[in-house]
Amino acid sequence: MESIEILLTNDDGIVSPGLWAAAEALSDLGFVHVVAPRQQASGTGRSMPASSDGIIQEHQVTVHGKPWTVYAVGGTPAQAVQHGILEILPRTPDLVVSGINYGENVGTGVTISGTVGAALEGSAFGLPALAISLETDIGHHLSLSPEVDFSTAAYFTRYFGRLLLGRQLPPDVAVLKVDVPVDASRNTPWQVTRLSLKPYYAPVAPRRDSWDMPGAVGYQMVGVPELDDPNSDVYALRVRRAVSVTPLSLDMTSRIELGALEQALRSQ
Repeated sequence: MESIEILLTNDDGIVSPGLWAAAEALSDLGFVHVVAPRQQASGTGRSMPASSDGIIQEHQVTVHGKPWTVYAVGGTPAQAVQHGILEILPRTPDLVVSGINYGENVGTGVTISGTVGAALEGSAFGLPALAISLETDIGHHLSLSPEVDFSTAAYFTRYFGRLLLGRQLPPDVAVLKVDVPVDASRNTPWQVTRLSLKPYYAPVAPRRDSWDMPGAVGYQMVGVPELDDPNSDVYALRVRRAVSVTPLSLDMTSRIELGALEQALRSQ
């Protein structure tokens, strides 16, 4: 019987502790090929910058006393998935996993997420895909801090990875987006949710005295989770303290009656 092949990536880079927590957890399910950006790539969505060099570097790491060959790619998480499938893996993988991300990916801002973008790229190849993130303080989002405990998120990575390998999901489910509360345990319940339509992160203008000075747009948390839709990912994560499981689709067409829209657009 052919062994299970899993492609694992992330958007925090090849040295991320979250990536390695996922790698160890998924190794119980099959052979894990780690192909990730060589440096921090958060917020890159599913982008394909022409400036990416595509250079692939092999690295040797030790996981539980066993040597692993991993691959650092000069590109975004979505590009890492492409290189993994097209150049690195011996065959098309059975599962694509992206994570474990520092910080939750909830609400309509998920299109910004490199974690989600990589999973969507995997699904575009027709593969089951999982994007998993751990709730953290904003201060940890780009930190790669060893103080963050990924053990519970790793458990749910393996849990949902096993489910995706073992069953066929409905046709319109391209990605399972899983967000784990920071205080979760293995006994924390999970809930199928929808994306919140309320703002969760809002952009913040750079602090600078002149446009000639370097300055990046930041972000901050906004909104009141308690006022969100009880079926949303934000409410499940922040209010119920449950693991949020959101099905995402590659079909971004508005869920409307197309004929009615056409009539409205053509009406004088």
